[in-house]
Amino acid sequence: MKLTIYQIDAFAEKQFEGNPAAVVPLEEWLPDPVMQAIAEENNLSETTFFVPIKNGFHIRWFTPNKEVKLCGHATLASAYVLFNILGCKKSVLSFESLSGVLLVSKIDNLLTLDFPAQPPEICSTPSLLSSGLGKTPLECLKHDDYIAVFEKEEDVLNIMPNHEALKKLGLRGVIATAPSSEFDFIVRFFAPKFGVPEDPVTGSAYTQLIPYWSGKLGKSEFRAKQVSSRGGKLLCELKGDRVLISGNAVTYMEGSIEIKT
Repeated sequence: MKLTIYQIDAFAEKQFEGNPAAVVPLEEWLPDPVMQAIAEENNLSETTFFVPIKNGFHIRWFTPNKEVKLCGHATLASAYVLFNILGCKKSVLSFESLSGVLLVSKIDNLLTLDFPAQPPEICSTPSLLSSGLGKTPLECLKHDDYIAVFEKEEDVLNIMPNHEALKKLGLRGVIATAPSSEFDFIVRFFAPKFGVPEDPVTGSAYTQLIPYWSGKLGKSEFRAKQVSSRGGKLLCELKGDRVLISGNAVTYMEGSIEIKT
């Protein structure tokens, strides 16, 4: 059995920026162990699979070691493949997922994710988080991930994570964030428990960050940057109980997978 695979740099304006995702279009689902094995073999933060359904597509995402409920950059990459490579003529794509219905629209080269907002709640700072980041944040919140808020961007840029400590935390990962002079805020994201020591750009993190920063800064539209080694820029907007997350994407690779049966 041969499958087409694309590798897309999401939240990137040129190759080798943003977050690479593998995209595998399917006509019907493969067995879960096969999809997980493909994701492990790809060794990217996410491999995404989708199948056509009546009103759109059903989408699933796999890290190298497990399936996740929500992934922004791989959804953006999937929409890019559908719009730009497979010739989908719809103005808005609808993806059914473990996190509900996700919408993606395209205006010129800009793709916009329409995701449910996930407002985080203030919590005490776990000692493992402080030891894992090498410093204690000003404020700690949680939803799908812990959010560690720091005073200035240098605090985030200088983090040298202890991944073994972060692996022991109960949630998906840790978001480190701070206000920025050039952007509204900057971000780093660590999820070693899911086989992703540091994610280049994490779209789903902004469903938690945007409600937080909206409350802090008293605004609804934001320019953000994820300051990983590859880097990625995002335009975000809080719209009621939804978060709009916009960015570009580019093709890096198209190939095929041959599954031996």
